[in-house]
Amino acid sequence: MRDARREGSPYPKADLTLRGLARLVDLTLAFAVANVAREAGPPLAAVYLLFADGLLQGQSVGKRIFGVRAVVLPPKGVTSRARPAGYRESVLRNAPFALVGLFYGLTLVGWLLLFVVGLPLIAFEAYMAVSDRLGIRIGDIFADTQVVDAKVLAKSEAAAGLRAASAATPSPNAGAVRVGPSARSAA
Repeated sequence: MRDARREGSPYPKADLTLRGLARLVDLTLAFAVANVAREAGPPLAAVYLLFADGLLQGQSVGKRIFGVRAVVLPPKGVTSRARPAGYRESVLRNAPFALVGLFYGLTLVGWLLLFVVGLPLIAFEAYMAVSDRLGIRIGDIFADTQVVDAKVLAKSEAAAGLRAASAATPSPNAGAVRVGPSARSAA
């Protein structure tokens, strides 16, 4: 297995079945929007695909259902935790999928582009997610994100919170005034 990100990540690869099912839900939702709202449908579907991961704290509707989350990884050497992906990261991550959604709305030329450009692009993104050690695809490289299992992230945050709480808890003698011979003679 290879690693698309030089410095790696502290988080393990999310289950690819869950990621695939989440993407399937999102694409189905976008496809439904594209078909229901005739003329405006494909652009609305593309907008949904672009912004989906920023809607619910790094989770699209599909990611929320299947318990995975897109997170922005902290730079190497920084000890802060990952944060949920926002709208900026969502647009960077999902631009290839939105492009395919726009191809769907075009006439014959769009369908040709869908099969010649769109499907190979999606296939390459899937190949990257499967073959990378962390599940990083091209969209993740652009946005500096990773899809992680929400339970793993919650455990990591809980452990970090316990470490921070124990470091912030004062010792029993903290703040106590020491009274010694020099302090008594000054009084």
